[in-house]
Amino acid sequence: MWVTAHPLVRRPATLHDYVVTFLPQHPSKGTERERPSLAVARSARVLAAAGIEAPRAEAEQLTAYVLDVPRGRLALADGLTPDQRDRLDALVARRAAREPLQHLTGFAGFRHLELAVGPGVFVPRPETELLAGWGVEQGRRLGSPLVVDLCSGSGAIALAVAQELPGARVVAVERSPEALAWLRRNVADRAAAGDTPVEVVAADVTDPELLADLVGRVDVLLCNPPYVPRSVVVPPEVAGYDPDEAVFGGADGLDVIRPVVARAAELLRPGGVLGVEHDDTHGTAVPALLAGDGRYERVEEHRDLVGRSRFATASRRADGRHVEPDPAWQTGSS
Repeated sequence: MWVTAHPLVRRPATLHDYVVTFLPQHPSKGTERERPSLAVARSARVLAAAGIEAPRAEAEQLTAYVLDVPRGRLALADGLTPDQRDRLDALVARRAAREPLQHLTGFAGFRHLELAVGPGVFVPRPETELLAGWGVEQGRRLGSPLVVDLCSGSGAIALAVAQELPGARVVAVERSPEALAWLRRNVADRAAAGDTPVEVVAADVTDPELLADLVGRVDVLLCNPPYVPRSVVVPPEVAGYDPDEAVFGGADGLDVIRPVVARAAELLRPGGVLGVEHDDTHGTAVPALLAGDGRYERVEEHRDLVGRSRFATASRRADGRHVEPDPAWQTGSS
């Protein structure tokens, strides 16, 4: 091969003519990207300093949210642009100020669902998945059960049951206008996704005439009521953002549970089952209410994954009778 050494002179090519020089590539000002791992580490330090219990996990969730990728694919994601970094920093600052993570992302995971949540509705907790799972198990034995979810809030329990039991008829009851808006939005979203539509009823669960058309017909009744005793100091995320009426249940935390226990006995068919979540200090009180009603049998107390009392269950007496309360009852350890 010949090359031109001068406009008028040609010479044989040498090895030097084939050497390619790679110059360092510098991005233009304002286009630098931050690796997701660095963004997560930086954000986790801020959250840890603010006292967030799981700073690394929440930093990953916020970073994934900003990048619009699943959390499990963060390592494969492109770096954050300056605008995305600014957005992440703003979200981290709000979380450090104890605004709920779910309010920042706009959704809460619950079993196999992602539910829209925000101001005006109680954010569903992971421990409530245990009650929902118990309800699904009970309904699965029946094929096409009638399931009622009282104090439905965002619809977490009702929608989980409707998704996992396509043959069920599910009725969700909520009183708060603000929570009802979120409930109806989630019901519409899940129906559009192909799940069994949930029936929404705007009503007060303490009303003695609640769901009069379903008396004696309900197979499974589930309830996650407000149950925190008024004197309990709750975390900032709860005190500042969850609706007060969805958290506190009066002086002893049982103001809503008492009428629910009474009305559920009328709504359930003989052999129908009730599951009600409660405060971890109610491990004796709520089963005692069920046993003392006289219309329930098979009263059991259930604990969560860390061993705390979490929800109580019972069956409507198969003979439909109302008997004198039995002062003795046995708790389960499920």
